[in-house]
Amino acid sequence: MQAYLFPGQGTQFPGMGKALYHTSKLAQDYFGRANTILGYSITDIMFEGSATDLKHTKYAQPAIFLHSYILTKTLGTAFQPDMVAGHSLGEISALAAIEALDFESALRLIAIRASAMQKVCEVEHTGMAVVVGLYDVIVNAVCKQVQGIVVPANYNSLHQVVISGEEQALKEACEKLKPGAIRVVHLPVSGAFHSPFMEPIIEEYTEAISQTTFKTPRCPIYQNIKGRPTTNVNLIKQNLINQLTQPVMWRHGILHMIEDGATTFTEIGPGNFLRGLVNQIDGSVITKGVS
Repeated sequence: MQAYLFPGQGTQFPGMGKALYHTSKLAQDYFGRANTILGYSITDIMFEGSATDLKHTKYAQPAIFLHSYILTKTLGTAFQPDMVAGHSLGEISALAAIEALDFESALRLIAIRASAMQKVCEVEHTGMAVVVGLYDVIVNAVCKQVQGIVVPANYNSLHQVVISGEEQALKEACEKLKPGAIRVVHLPVSGAFHSPFMEPIIEEYTEAISQTTFKTPRCPIYQNIKGRPTTNVNLIKQNLINQLTQPVMWRHGILHMIEDGATTFTEIGPGNFLRGLVNQIDGSVITKGVS
């Protein structure tokens, strides 16, 4: 069975989508529509902007969505998913790819999500870091030992956990984790996503989702909250909201997809991060990429 994966924030890079724009009329049309919908030139930021420009949440999220969504459209009838999953932001990309959201609705929802997150980032001094080489129970325990708020945000694989929190607490946790870890690296994101720091935007995001039309997707999506499949629109919407403040259960979702018959995983979008995680979780499956 074919599983398709859609990346989230942190996979952006300067020049993303530029080659796609110059080789596809379809891509040009979608990029042009995106500039109109957003009210600014996201293409200028994607094609000519710096890594610092793209680190800003309000730009990174629409950029990553566009890269993934347009790539999916260029596949045409070759895109035949039996199941999908998206990492954080990528969950909306996945929902658009399987026709639960139309292009404009998905992009507008992402713009609201990204803008709201950016506002929190500008008020709070927070960030995220990836811890490689330690079991999640150890990472969790260390997070509870530090002064301030820092929590596990992404359970990516058995030995990779992303932590999220206020700068000083994050720094302290990283120092405590470094001696036992293979590496601890701060991520190119501007806030503490999937943590209590996102609570101030729940009301705004809930309102945005309530005003967005969702349709029953063409195949199950394995959402981040529990990693379980669903096509239930109401559950999908609630899980999108809960995802703001709760951790991404990525490893659990991949294991459930494999349990349900997935043998090939294709990542659609910038980078190869998700393919790497799948290989860590189960090296027996086939992984591919469209980027």
